[in-house]
Amino acid sequence: MADKQNLNAGFTGTPTEQPEGLTKVAKSAAKEMKREAYAVASDVREHPHTASALLLTTGILAFGLGYFLGRSSAESSTRVYWR
Repeated sequence: MADKQNLNAGFTGTPTEQPEGLTKVAKSAAKEMKREAYAVASDVREHPHTASALLLTTGILAFGLGYFLGRSSAESSTRVYWR
């Protein structure tokens, strides 16, 4: 069997070389997304009525926009489907 020292080699939890380029940008972006998600979650906990009103308003506006876009594309069509 292999000894414990050889099994842990390379898995120390910290990289030997500092990340650079795309890896650095991806880690930074992930950290910022976690921070923003925590901020949103804490704001929702503090103001649940405001959050639900914003969510409901956004849903209504999106539904209305989709309805009117769908209706306008159907009106411009000269094809009759039921014949």
